[in-house]
Amino acid sequence: MSHVVENSTYEVQELLVRLERNNRVIQRLSKKLCSYTCEPNNPSCFEKLYEIKNKFKVFAKHQKEIMEVLKSRNDESRELDVKIELHLKRFKQLERDIAGYLLDTQKHY
Repeated sequence: MSHVVENSTYEVQELLVRLERNNRVIQRLSKKLCSYTCEPNNPSCFEKLYEIKNKFKVFAKHQKEIMEVLKSRNDESRELDVKIELHLKRFKQLERDIAGYLLDTQKHY
């Protein structure tokens, strides 16, 4: 039984580190989007930037919720696994959206 608890604790710690690392990446990308080099230069870019900023807010909200649950270990169910998987997919999609936006803004210079 002790081995199972240790393994579970290790997995939770590993997951916490991964989520924190993803959050730092998103924060850096958010700062980059606010820099003058990434200013929107056409209506399409303005719309994309607005959508991305909304996705940042959603990402931050879910990040906070998941981190609180993981740290307190209130919910060790399948539901938490699904939330984490969705959050990781959200991270990957946000990265793709930002990359697409950056490519669009650089094309017009």
